This record gives sequence, structure tokens and C-alpha cells, in this order.
Amino acid sequence: MITITKQEHIGLVMQVNYWKSLHQRALVRIEWLQARNQRQLELAALAEAALRCELEHHRALVRDLQKRMFARKSERHQTNERHTKAGVSKAHRGQQDGKRGHGRTLQPHLPGRDEIIAIDHAHCPTCALPFQIFPGTEDSEVVEIEVQAYRRKIHRLRYKPACQCENLPGIITAEAPTRLIARGKFGLSVWSTVLLDKFLYGRPSHRLLQDFADHGLNMSAGTLAGGLHSIAKLFKPLDIALRTKLCSESHWHADETRWAVFIEVLGKIGHRWYLWVFHSKSVVHYVLDQTRATKVIEGELERQVSGIISCDRYSAYKCFARLNPGVILAFCWVHQRRDFLDLANAHPDLRAWAFVWLDAIAELYHLNEQRLQTEVGSTQRIATQAALECDVQAMAQRRELALADLKLATPAAKVLKSMQVHWAGLTVFVTHPEIPMDNNTAERDMRGPVVGRKNFFGSGAQWSGELAATMYSLFATLKIYGINARTWLVTYLQACADNGNAAPVDLNAFLPWMMDDKRLAFMRAALGYQVQGQKQDGSAHLAEVALAASSAHKPEIETIDSS
Repeated sequence: MITITKQEHIGLVMQVNYWKSLHQRALVRIEWLQARNQRQLELAALAEAALRCELEHHRALVRDLQKRMFARKSERHQTNERHTKAGVSKAHRGQQDGKRGHGRTLQPHLPGRDEIIAIDHAHCPTCALPFQIFPGTEDSEVVEIEVQAYRRKIHRLRYKPACQCENLPGIITAEAPTRLIARGKFGLSVWSTVLLDKFLYGRPSHRLLQDFADHGLNMSAGTLAGGLHSIAKLFKPLDIALRTKLCSESHWHADETRWAVFIEVLGKIGHRWYLWVFHSKSVVHYVLDQTRATKVIEGELERQVSGIISCDRYSAYKCFARLNPGVILAFCWVHQRRDFLDLANAHPDLRAWAFVWLDAIAELYHLNEQRLQTEVGSTQRIATQAALECDVQAMAQRRELALADLKLATPAAKVLKSMQVHWAGLTVFVTHPEIPMDNNTAERDMRGPVVGRKNFFGSGAQWSGELAATMYSLFATLKIYGINARTWLVTYLQACADNGNAAPVDLNAFLPWMMDDKRLAFMRAALGYQVQGQKQDGSAHLAEVALAASSAHKPEIETIDSS
């Protein structure tokens, strides 16, 4: 039996308590370390998930950029190809297989030049006796184009009075022909070619000058710019008339794109300006501005308290609609469709899901097309209208069910939420059959300026940019009415020259919506094929201009040399 003293017992108890406290502290530390490790694991998992999301986002961006750079530009997807293979085929453009052709298209309206081709050595190679002329000829035709610069040498006859009247001068000279630019040496055909070539065909000025030089006409870039600067003021009244007509309409397509103006503006960084387009039933009007702000729309559609704007989802249009409660925005279904295409490209795992919605949008287009093909007020129109409304309601219900699904991927939910927010604007066409489902009209209007922007990069001065906007407005408006741009332009410039280098006082003769059928027929014909001798609304020398253009030996580019 071991006996211990009281002091030893107290010491042992103290040691036990000490080791117990150490053990308790160790247990607490272990719990703390375990909790810390758990938190670190959770944070690491969250960080890994965030990195995976960021990685997937950047991969989506890479796929999107690769598609923009290297993929085909068509937005058709495999659903259309399945329909084609199933037997719903669409005929290709041009001559169809198995169909009888119409033969060679002759152009009898063009003036002809007769050429006689004879055999150089018209004799028998054996006996050397000459051939005899046989009645008739073997005929054929070849269409040619001849462009050549020439000088109009103007000789004005002088007269001497034969009477003794005191009110006559000693020598009377014929009146000089009018010129578009005072004392200018280049004629109407030169300046009309410059305006058409640059703003309708999108060719840079230096290429046009090189083309002129190849035809023997030397013009400096400074002369070209100075001439355009002088001519620009002639189109300002037309620009005002176009905008006035635009404001009288009730439905507009609107869009905007960047346009460079290489000038320094106080308070503005860079040279990026914006070219806006507004397309109504009767007129197309472009406006150039430094910004993409709502004030551009307010300035263009001044005092408009009601109407419908077909547009994309840009915030400036939404702000304009909030400031003008009577204005309704009709959003573009092509942009909504493009969201699903971008989703399918950026996230391949959601491709099948996105294509289901693409098929639904295609069905919506199909039902709307069926409705528009029926007569207003007919039984067919009522049936197609009901089918369209039912399909729109079903799409809305499908969208809400999809958004209620907690397992829906975030990118897919983002696209559907955008559709939900813009649903009122997307469905304007349902109650307004005259409103298209998309804004393709304005998108097509931007093709000409975009071609010009790519070819000559923009404008070097503000007046040049404003002239570009005006010319794009004129040519796009003339296209609505099927008017020949060259005929209209030469007629208008001649009227300006006759009016003392100023715009005509009466513009009605040059506004398409004010023209009668006879005037429209004149403007729609190619220059030079109107009725000879017919003079139109102040264009005193138009018949002579048309006659010169119609003669095969008279080319299209002229300079003036007075003598």
C-alpha cells in the first residue's frame, strides 16, 4: 500500500487539473481549426465556382468573337434546313431547273451605231476571182458603254442692229448658259457624277478622281471639296421639306450608327459622331449629331405627341417614350431572336433549349404573315388574328413557366427576363397589323452609309457630314418611289443653275409625294429617254441635257470652256 502525503496529493490534483485544462483547450482548438478549415473549404468552393463562371463567361466571349470573325453571317439555323429536307423547299434565285428560259434580254431603248464589217480579201483562194456581194447581212448586237470627258466650247453669236433705234446697244450677244457654280468650269454632269458616285455608290473621292484622270479629266481634291461646299447649300431647303413631311407621319422606323467627323469640338473627346435614320411611309430622313442622346429624337420628331416608333431596345427611345406618353415603342423581334442565337453560340449546352424558342419565333412570323395575306374584315382575317393572339399568349405563359424553374441556367434566364421587360413593345404588331414585327427597314437604310463609312471613313468637316446626311436622305426617299436618282439630280441641279445658283423657289416639282403621275413617269425614266423637247418645271435646258446624254457619241463627263 502506497501512502502519500497531503502535499503530494495536492500536487497530483493540480497536475490532473492542469492536464485536463490543456486537454480542454486542445479540444477547443481542434474545433476551431475544423471550423476554420470548413470555412476555408467553403470559401475555396465559392471561389472555384466564381472562377468557373468567369471562365465560362470568357469562353462564351471567345466563341462569340470567333463567330463574328469566322462564321457565316446568315442567322438561319438547322430548323430551316430540316424543313427543307422534309420537302418544304424554297426555289433558288435565277433560272430554275427544268424551266424554259426567256432567252437573251434585248435592250431596244438604247441608241444604236451601225458597223459594217467586210472581208479583207474577198476573193477565191484558188482562182483569185472576187466574191460577189450577196443581198442582206448577218446581224448581231453587242452592248457597250462609252464615257469620255470633253469640253463644251460655247460660242455665243453676236448681232448688230439693222435699225436706228436708240434703245438698243451697238452689239447684242446671246445669253450665256447657266452654270451650277458661278464661273465654274465643271458642268452638271460632273457634279451629278460626284454626288451619285460618293453618296449612292459609296466610292471614295480619291478613287473617283483617279477614274476621272483615267478618262483624261484632271481634278484636284481641293477643287472637288470646294465644289461640294458650294453645292451643299442648294440641298438645305430639301432637307427641311423632308423633315417636315417626316413629322406629319404617324409611324417611323428609327436606328443609329457611328459616323466619324474629323474635327475638334470643344468639350468632345474623339471624332465619333452618330448618324440617325428615321423612315416613315413617305420619306427617309438622316440626321448627323455628336451624341446618341434622346435630344436627337426630340429634335427630329418635334412636337409629336402620338405615334409608333419601330426601334431596337436602346435606352434613348425608352426615354423619349417616357417623356411623350402618346408615343408607343414597337421593339424588334429580330433583336430578340438574336439574343437566343447568341446564347446558343456562347453556351453550347443550351443550344437545344434556345432553338426551341427560335422555332417559336419563326412560328410567330408565319402566323403574322398569314394574317397579313387576308383581307381586312374577312372571316379569314378574324381566324388568323385569333390564332396569332393565342400563340402570343402561349409564348408568354411558356416564358413565365421557364422563369419559375429554379434550375434554369442564368444566361437563359437573362434572355427571358429581357423578353419579359420588353414584352409590351414586342407585341405591338398584334393589335396594329400595319406595324412590322422587326426594324429591318431602318437596318437596310443603314447599309449605304455603312458602305460609305467603310470606304471613306466618314467626313472631314461638319458641313461635309451634313451634306452626306442630306444626300442619303434624298436618295433613300427617291428609292421609295422608284425614281431614277440621276434623272432627278440632273433635273434639280439644272433648276438650281437656272435660279441663279440657288434652290428653286417652288420645291413641289422635286418632292416625290407632290408629283403627279406624269411627273413621276418622267423622273422614273433613265436620263436621256424622256420625250424630246419636253421641259419640266423651271428646267429650261433639261431637253438639251437629256439629248446630250442620249446621244451615243456624247459622253457623260463634261467641262465648260467659254469662248
